[in-house]
Amino acid sequence: MKSKLFSLRNFFLIHHQQHFQWRRCLATNVQNPPDEETQTSKNLSPLKGIRILDLSRILAGPFCTMLLGDLGAEIIKVEKPGTGDETRNWLPPKTSTGLSCYFVAVNRNKQSITIDLKKGKDLLYQLAQKSDVLVENFVPGTMEKLGLGYTDLQKVNPRLIYCSVSGYGSTGPYATRGGYDVIAASIGGLLHITGTRDGEPCKVGVAMTDLATGLYLHGGIMAALIQRQSTNRGQKIESNLLSTQVSCLVNLASNYLNGGVEAKRWGTAHESIVPYEAFRTKDDRWMTIGAGSNELFHEMCEVVGLPHLKTTEKYSTNALRVEYREELIGILANQIKTKTCTEWTEEFKLSKFPYGPVNNIQEVFSDPQVKASELVQEIGSYKVVGPAVKYSLAQNTVRLPPPELGQHTREVLRNVLHMSGSEIEELYQKSIVS
Repeated sequence: MKSKLFSLRNFFLIHHQQHFQWRRCLATNVQNPPDEETQTSKNLSPLKGIRILDLSRILAGPFCTMLLGDLGAEIIKVEKPGTGDETRNWLPPKTSTGLSCYFVAVNRNKQSITIDLKKGKDLLYQLAQKSDVLVENFVPGTMEKLGLGYTDLQKVNPRLIYCSVSGYGSTGPYATRGGYDVIAASIGGLLHITGTRDGEPCKVGVAMTDLATGLYLHGGIMAALIQRQSTNRGQKIESNLLSTQVSCLVNLASNYLNGGVEAKRWGTAHESIVPYEAFRTKDDRWMTIGAGSNELFHEMCEVVGLPHLKTTEKYSTNALRVEYREELIGILANQIKTKTCTEWTEEFKLSKFPYGPVNNIQEVFSDPQVKASELVQEIGSYKVVGPAVKYSLAQNTVRLPPPELGQHTREVLRNVLHMSGSEIEELYQKSIVS
């Protein structure tokens, strides 16, 4: 009996020791991962090994695929023989190599191949079989007519994530319309709320609806890649300019849907916060100031030399400042005109309230914060604005310059599809590629 008890006690003792060692090992693995020096010696691009077949042109699609390329995905840009992406011909201005500056802006980290989609359907099928993602932005129905729609390509590659970008989506009365940023921004309300208070509707200076659509699609692709790990299946993703623009109305949409309040143009001002706008300075430049709380408003009053405004009853809350907007903004505008933009920048530099000069593009790239962020990068003959997101471990980098039209056709056919030289020459002779 004593022998049995001794054996049982030893069993539990050994089991307890093993369990403790296992937990200590687990904790060590969690708390002491490989050091960063070891990790950074490897290729830590999050999307390394992901191949994206990019049939998109102009901005929303190419912007999306460029961001994915920065994260390490292999981007094969499929272009029309002879002309390529329309933005190649959007001149002026052009770079020292003659390439359109517009094209350069959103096409780094890509390989360019040229394929006639009508003649080269089989070639697209072969590339789709070896790709993880396909992105296209033709008018809905076009790819289906070519036999290159989602249901067609899903048969040859069930794991393919097929992404369609359009003006209005694949259903509804506008589905077959072509879509441009400014048109979707018009229908979606952005032009109505942009511009001076008594002025005409105004287009935003860059194509923000296109860019936001690209960002939505970028996130959608990342989510679909993650989901594919558990389902082992691809899927179709649809992203369109109008839906993106309506979703980006955010608080103004909520004001209308929940409060019955119609939006209007406010120039640089804010409907619900005062002061929150740009003021003209002594040297005819502009300084934007925002005071979103009483604390910030009080500090601003001190710094601009109007301390009595802090104790003025009708400016004591934001709601009252909104009510007496015209009077208060008039007082502040007269005061801001007494100094230059540079002088106010110096006055404000230790302040907590947000402020900033209205910079032209030259001033943007001369700004010390922009320089410190190291956004501008050189690749080949070009300067580009690099990734805006930084990681402590993952690589998000500019690796390849924007490609010449068809620069990588032979390389892709040889390395991805393992075609022989004679097979490639036959494609050129038949004008399937060029």
